[in-house]
Amino acid sequence: MTTTTLAVLVPLLPFLGAVTGLLLGRTAPGFVRPLAVLPTLASLVLAVTVAVRQGGDAAVDAATELTPTGSVPIELALHIDGFAALVATLVGLVATCVQIYSTGYLRDDPRYPSYAALVSLFTSAMFLVVYSGDLIVLLVGWEVMGICSYFLVGHYWETPEARAASIKAFLVTKLGDVPFLIGLLALATDAGSFRITEVLATVAHGGLDHPTLVALLLLAGVAGKSAQFPLHTWLPDAMAGPTPVSALIHAATMVAAGVYFVARLLPVFEASRAAMVVLAVMAAVTMAGSGLAALAQDDIKRVLAYSTIGQLGYMTGALAVGDRGAAVFHLLSHGAFKALLFLAAGVIIHAAGTNSLAAMSRTTGLRDRVPDAFWTMTVALLALAAIPPFSGFFSKETVLGAAEHVSTGHTGHAPAAAGWIVLVAGLLTAVLTAAYATRLWLLAFRGHGAEVPDHGRQPLTMTVVLWVLAIPSLALGGFAYRSLPDWFDGRDLAPTLTTSVLGTGLALAGGLAVYSAWRHTTALAARFPLGAVAAHPEGDAGLVEAEAIATHAPAYGDVASAPDPADPGRLLLGPLHRHAATGFHLDAVHTTVFVRPVQAAASLVRFLDREVVDTYVRGAGTLPRWLGAAVRRAQTGNVQTYVSALLAGTVVLVVAAVLVATGA
Repeated sequence: MTTTTLAVLVPLLPFLGAVTGLLLGRTAPGFVRPLAVLPTLASLVLAVTVAVRQGGDAAVDAATELTPTGSVPIELALHIDGFAALVATLVGLVATCVQIYSTGYLRDDPRYPSYAALVSLFTSAMFLVVYSGDLIVLLVGWEVMGICSYFLVGHYWETPEARAASIKAFLVTKLGDVPFLIGLLALATDAGSFRITEVLATVAHGGLDHPTLVALLLLAGVAGKSAQFPLHTWLPDAMAGPTPVSALIHAATMVAAGVYFVARLLPVFEASRAAMVVLAVMAAVTMAGSGLAALAQDDIKRVLAYSTIGQLGYMTGALAVGDRGAAVFHLLSHGAFKALLFLAAGVIIHAAGTNSLAAMSRTTGLRDRVPDAFWTMTVALLALAAIPPFSGFFSKETVLGAAEHVSTGHTGHAPAAAGWIVLVAGLLTAVLTAAYATRLWLLAFRGHGAEVPDHGRQPLTMTVVLWVLAIPSLALGGFAYRSLPDWFDGRDLAPTLTTSVLGTGLALAGGLAVYSAWRHTTALAARFPLGAVAAHPEGDAGLVEAEAIATHAPAYGDVASAPDPADPGRLLLGPLHRHAATGFHLDAVHTTVFVRPVQAAASLVRFLDREVVDTYVRGAGTLPRWLGAAVRRAQTGNVQTYVSALLAGTVVLVVAAVLVATGA
């Protein structure tokens, strides 16, 4: 088969698996699991084959007109360069691991057939985004992922949290998709084509009339899809869905789509220096804010969700300094260890019977109960914290090195201001990332108290994939920066000495600070009983001495509801903790800025519809009804009455005729 044929089959096989799974889910349930795993696995094999054939050389292009439009044509087009080939391999790997893991995680779920089919459709849509060479076809995959995420996040629709999270995810991403669509149309109008190659050629020749406006419109959609400030609030709430869905969304689909789109069309954004600065500011705020928020979360999945937001900030930061190679390198590295983090978290949650880190910290023996999850999550957390030689170190340092290079004015692809913004925010985030990674590990695996309850052993399918993902989490970075520069525009991916020393030193400092705070708070918790140790009731004093806490705080009879006295994040953040725990109240801001005005507008429309429009409609029917009533009263059925009325009418007509004749 040709490379083009193989590439067409990559998104097609999961799509066919999804359709077949939906059709046979009830009539032939025994085929559901093979239909979930085998098409996705076959797509992974084909994606690897396409990557090997492409080899980082010239892009593979093919196109056929989808339909005549009379103006800008829409084509079924492929554009597979080194970026697309590698990202498709990542998507196939993570999706396959998620499908295999889900066969055990959701083995008793009655809605597993529809779940598996939606995961396959989700995977197919992301493949379509990655391989598409036409912006409209890319948009189709983009929107299919949005509706799949709505259904998958709301999989446990019986719970109000899942229903609210699915609606929120859908609406917030649509808020960005509207300007995104306008930007695509404006871009195609200037280029005269939706083909990505034609668009890039137009940009190269200075053919964009309003590059800043187009870039900012597109960034709105990217911010929604890739959960960047200020449209990131849907992602932590999306943790209400099944854990494998979280792994898929965070590692290889949905949130990766926005970063990949900017990387694909980076020259469009580089055409506007203002847009590059906006992208840098967005990345910086996202990185720093999500790091602080992650340090204050109690739900293990919400910690990882804010972690994803921050790591996506690194990727958009790399794009803001004009280095798409660094961005995609970190996307690949992050995809491996973030999928591992979520899937390991699923095993831990299953074993502990809770998502709460506070509850885990009050138990012991969890790491012995789930040794596979313990060791693989340790590897993933070290990769997340960018500790050498784990993969996250190499990819993150590539981003910092690119920012440092731009900040010194060594490149004209991006303004130096963007380089400084990304560099400073990236170094600060290095401290925060190591801090919340260390906190998660300590609270989950170094707890003190009762023995963790035995919730049974995890299926083999849930533990095997952890070790599969641990391999790239450990070795991908060291392999990629030496072997894959040709796949990334030929740019050197090796970490630079200055940023490596700074980044690693700051990461170690962040980890040690959390460890010291944990030792201090653990000692306090050991001296005083749980009922007398809690957070300050005002919520703005952080973790104070246990004597003061015992004086002011209420006793917590329910251990699960009590704040964790051994939480180092509470001590380190101090008064900032309660603000960080709520995501700095950005949901309240969105409610004020967007929700309430929309509700007020809806109330106004309802009033106008009922009291104004309906009044005219009712009035149009009232007059004929009155006339009908008058005529109906005249229809008495009495012949004498009819004759009398006829004679009276005749008299009136005669009198009127005489008067007219006399007047004449």
